[in-house]
Amino acid sequence: MEITVGLEPWAEDDFWLLLRKNELAMTEHLGGPETEAKLRDRHRRYLALSAREPGAGRMFRVVADGDTVGSIGFWERVWQDEEVYETGWGILPEFQGRGLAARAARALVAHAGVHGTRRHLHAFPSVEHTASNAVCRAAGFVLLGEVRFEYPPGQWHASGDWRVVLRGDGS
Repeated sequence: MEITVGLEPWAEDDFWLLLRKNELAMTEHLGGPETEAKLRDRHRRYLALSAREPGAGRMFRVVADGDTVGSIGFWERVWQDEEVYETGWGILPEFQGRGLAARAARALVAHAGVHGTRRHLHAFPSVEHTASNAVCRAAGFVLLGEVRFEYPPGQWHASGDWRVVLRGDGS
């Protein structure tokens, strides 16, 4: 039976999901757990992002067959002198391994393609994060190569530069 995956706009009462995603198993490739104050700040940023015009980006809860299973979003950034979108996601441990992140990423690509203004969407998973690299591949991203990427601020690591074309000639 096919699982239905949808994206729900980030809402005020979604803070619990940030708390769940702050567990060590979810943050080992992201610099480790954050303080509750940092999580509350992130929650405010997610709400503010989704209150802006659609082309600025969005944060979503990922919902599968009625259950909240994680989050995904996209936001504006400049990468190698180009205005692009960046994306990131996290699926809760008990829902991992079912292809939900890749399906959410494909839904996000479709959403950004319709509502966004940037030509490319990038993802920068650590080269050591095999699951997120597999999500990129399954969602139709193309690996451009390995880059040094800073996340969180002050922590540099080797990442894959994955890109999908949202509009234009595909280059």
